[in-house]
Amino acid sequence: MNTSDKTAEFTAPGIKNESAQDAIALLDDRLVALLDLQLTLKHVHWNVVGPNFISVHEMLDPQVDSVREMTDTIAERIATLGGVPAGTPQSIVDRRSWQDYSIGRGLVTEHLVALDKVYNGVNKDHRDALNKLSELDPVSEDMLTGQLAELEQYQWFVRAHIESASGELKS
Repeated sequence: MNTSDKTAEFTAPGIKNESAQDAIALLDDRLVALLDLQLTLKHVHWNVVGPNFISVHEMLDPQVDSVREMTDTIAERIATLGGVPAGTPQSIVDRRSWQDYSIGRGLVTEHLVALDKVYNGVNKDHRDALNKLSELDPVSEDMLTGQLAELEQYQWFVRAHIESASGELKS
């Protein structure tokens, strides 16, 4: 399913149709990334083992719930702007521009180092979208700003588990 297959005949009052379409495209990319992130977080939650397992296992569920709420907020904003949010599994895979998370069952550090890289990509792309949305739709920009603050905090939680005594991240 392509999000441009169907669009409403309207957008939010005060936003130009072209700006709305550009904002929808940016938000759609963020939707795909966050749907992928919430599934990846749950996958790590199920497959992490070893020392500190329980603290990481319990740290991830609130992140999953929060990211799930972010996806709902973005999908509803897409609809508000006149787009059609698509969240089916195949549509996510078709629109994704990165490789699937490759670790199955693995040790805490192995998963968290990989998860840190996932957060690097998601957070960088969120920030890039913010820069573009500032001109297109300040409401969507504000929404993503709040999300990015949470996502960066979650990355900090991950990094706190993998930081060495010298203050450097293990890789």
